[in-house]
Amino acid sequence: MFFLSLVTSLVAQTHVRVYNENIRTLRVAREVLVLDEQEPLQISFDEMSHNVHMYSYTVQALEVRGERLEVNDGMLSSEYLQGFTTRDITEYEHSINTSREYTHYWFEFPNEDMQLTKSGNYRLTIYEDGDTDKKVAEVDFCIVEPIVKIDASVRANTDIEFNGRYQQIDVDITMSDERLAMSGQASEFRVVVMQNNRTDNAVTLDKPTFVEPNRLRYINNKALIFEGGNEYHHFDAFSCFYAGTGIDRVVHEMGDYHALLFPNEVTEGQYIHEFDSNGRFVVNAERTSDSDTEAEYMWVHWTLPVEKPFFDGSLYVDGDLFYNTLDLHNRMQYDNDAKCYWLTALVKQGGYDYQYVFVPKTGERLEVRGDRKTTTQRVDGSYWQTENEYTIFVWWRPFGSRYDRLVGVKTIRSNAR
Repeated sequence: MFFLSLVTSLVAQTHVRVYNENIRTLRVAREVLVLDEQEPLQISFDEMSHNVHMYSYTVQALEVRGERLEVNDGMLSSEYLQGFTTRDITEYEHSINTSREYTHYWFEFPNEDMQLTKSGNYRLTIYEDGDTDKKVAEVDFCIVEPIVKIDASVRANTDIEFNGRYQQIDVDITMSDERLAMSGQASEFRVVVMQNNRTDNAVTLDKPTFVEPNRLRYINNKALIFEGGNEYHHFDAFSCFYAGTGIDRVVHEMGDYHALLFPNEVTEGQYIHEFDSNGRFVVNAERTSDSDTEAEYMWVHWTLPVEKPFFDGSLYVDGDLFYNTLDLHNRMQYDNDAKCYWLTALVKQGGYDYQYVFVPKTGERLEVRGDRKTTTQRVDGSYWQTENEYTIFVWWRPFGSRYDRLVGVKTIRSNAR
């Protein structure tokens, strides 16, 4: 298996898992669908050859089981899906004049053949040759029916320090729907908060701090203290001939392009503001009319000089380019001779954000929350001034119900500029 998840989020905006090393640059254009509106997800990916493959997809409802999302076996597909249960991916185009051949596939969901009728978490599975056991990728996504009002704020005056390394979220949920206000019990709700669409530090809350008439309040809760982190690093590999932002040089060797990034440094000292995209990326290539099929794939090389390796854990390069998941694919290696961490990955031309995330060994505990597995402080530092996106999900499972309804979603920014 190509992709092994180290950490799993209970709830995702849109999260991707890839199981075939020939599948690259899987993108989902939207993040959360709205029930009854359902502007489609626009999903695309590359397969690294000019051979035409027969790909299909199916969609299944998910439910929360313990700390994981699993397929909801208690529901029939006819209860949440109208139309067909599977569909073939028929739109594709071969790459043109690229050093590495690939085929670009794309499709939209929902569509005229498949529509969803209930809010909640869903998993779209892409598989090959009509065999669901030959899955190549999965996309987890959400559909919301907005029947609660969410008010949220971010503050630097946290319950553990003032204007330091952390940001704290306060959330108020108002039952704007009369039926929900009359029947909803606090124990039936679950609130999830995610920072920059990351899965490694997502927070799930089962109980509010205060229960008021028609309102649930999640305030002064230490579980909602996040590292501010730092602004993401960025590189722009739009050109095969010139070094863009963050790139030391571009070379062509053995039939491949290589983009050597400027070495990063372990951050010490003061926060410095830079504009970033909170981990996102965009495919873009100069001198092309269609970057989807004319952009090159390049070997991107990261280096981080460190006198000694971190013996108490592992270091990862994180961001949407690695689907915000920490695994062997983006774990850095240490070179004792060069005294640096390094990582090399095959990346499609474009502009990319990334950050360094440290994961302590099993048994190591971090500040704030003992169950938090990752930190940015080891390399990039953490500052209350950092601009971050926080997305709040509100899930409701009424007594006797067989599925989790997503009844509210809101995204806010800290230190928005």
